[in-house]
Amino acid sequence: MYRVAREIDFCYGHRLLNYEGKCKHLHGHNGLLIVTFEVADLDPRGMVIDFGDIKRIISQWIDKHLDHRMILCRQDPVVPVLESMGEPLFLMDENPTAENISRLIFEFAASQGLPIVETALYETPRCVAVYRPTGRT
Repeated sequence: MYRVAREIDFCYGHRLLNYEGKCKHLHGHNGLLIVTFEVADLDPRGMVIDFGDIKRIISQWIDKHLDHRMILCRQDPVVPVLESMGEPLFLMDENPTAENISRLIFEFAASQGLPIVETALYETPRCVAVYRPTGRT
């Protein structure tokens, strides 16, 4: 098996519903995402995936949808207020935890046909949420 990974930085804000810690308030993160890809055999160029393709597909999607946006649960009562102010939002059906954001990005990459095996979102330099579907090593 061959594996490659790429780091992608982006900034985002969020808050957690049904949570009793500091993260129940609107706040921001300088996130570091590590996306990992794996194949059994290299392509005709001798690559798992071109790093430029990762940037073009995943980084551009993150820049368009997540970077410098408030990532919120669709049911968050602050959504209408922020929308009325013209604030850039990305709405999720679930709580926008690092775990759910990591899965969101994984699912986007997989939907593009990329050989992704794992996403790891560092919300802070010491706190990481990893998503890897069941059955993957």
